[in-house]
Amino acid sequence: MNTMALQGIRVLDLSRILAGPSATQLLGDLGADVVKVEKPGEGDDTRSWGPPFVMGKDGQPTSESAYYLCANRNKRSIEIDIASAEGQALILQLLEKADVLIENYKVGGLASYGLSYAQLKDRFPRLVYCSITGFGQTGPYAPRAGYDFLIQGMGGIMSLTGEPNGEPMKVGVAVADVMAGMYATVGVLAALRHRDETGCGQHIDISLLDTQIAWLINAATNHLTSKQDPKRFGNGHPNIVPYQVFSTAGDPIIIAVGNDSQFKKLCDVIGLVGLADHPDYATNVARVRNREAIVERITEALQKQARNHWIAALEKVGVPCGPVNTLSQVFEDPHVRHREMVVRMPHDAAASGNVEVLANPIRLSETPVQYRITPPMRNQHKEEVLRDWLGRKP
Repeated sequence: MNTMALQGIRVLDLSRILAGPSATQLLGDLGADVVKVEKPGEGDDTRSWGPPFVMGKDGQPTSESAYYLCANRNKRSIEIDIASAEGQALILQLLEKADVLIENYKVGGLASYGLSYAQLKDRFPRLVYCSITGFGQTGPYAPRAGYDFLIQGMGGIMSLTGEPNGEPMKVGVAVADVMAGMYATVGVLAALRHRDETGCGQHIDISLLDTQIAWLINAATNHLTSKQDPKRFGNGHPNIVPYQVFSTAGDPIIIAVGNDSQFKKLCDVIGLVGLADHPDYATNVARVRNREAIVERITEALQKQARNHWIAALEKVGVPCGPVNTLSQVFEDPHVRHREMVVRMPHDAAASGNVEVLANPIRLSETPVQYRITPPMRNQHKEEVLRDWLGRKP
């Protein structure tokens, strides 16, 4: 078996729902030993977020939701009541062996259990302690609970998403949570590198709102440069034309023209020969200024054939284009199948004996991701964890 990049790193996971668990799953995928601490009798909130649920051998839904499966593989589960003195003592014992603690309690929430960073840093000076909250550890909103939907609204992404004359629209998945988890993972890796060089751990303060604003990227810098609030362009692009979804004689097509040469090729293929030489359309700057007119001309031309005809013709000349796939079509796509983006993992409670989860997209040549542990049942690994981390015998 190949050595894994984070082999030997131990992570105590006090997080639940998505932002924290997505970070700890990524660390687990890279080889860390992740112990997921769950509330006795309840476990992670997302276990009950369904349907759909994993179907059991009796033909009935189990208590394991598809939502829970998405962010909890490569972890071992143990139930600990951190509100009790016994549970707090056990957490402290586990921290003696841990490199990383990740939590997403409200600001100050763990202090009442003696488990805040300030309370732990002197006892565990090498510990990397990562807190993920809605609004960060400081500031006027710090005490508030943060949820992905609220953060998408407050952080600006909804003002950019949706049809020009429609209402603001959230992204279809909890992308603010997922990106907070990504930034948390990067922060943990950086802090571990620093710890290994200096012997000093540190506190990582990850805010969903901060990270949401950070990944506004060009939309934010457009605003900072122009001091204007960007408009919603639906499936269009604020800075590039044509770069959007178009209707055809059949299903819709995405055409993503990135330069003037590609635009000329597009025009030639769809029967608008010579249009690329017109001063109103010859450059991207001109096309952005004349967006409505050029989009109308292209849309009219594309009605003559169905999507697959245009994809074949445009790909032949190197114009970026593609379909708008349903998830069924995504997972039937031959390239997606080749890249093995679905992983089947054994699951004792499932009727089929296994569950399907998304693969990790990081492809490491020397320390590849391994899918070692199926998203665990509640408290499934209590004896293992106490044996491996604390040397306790069953």
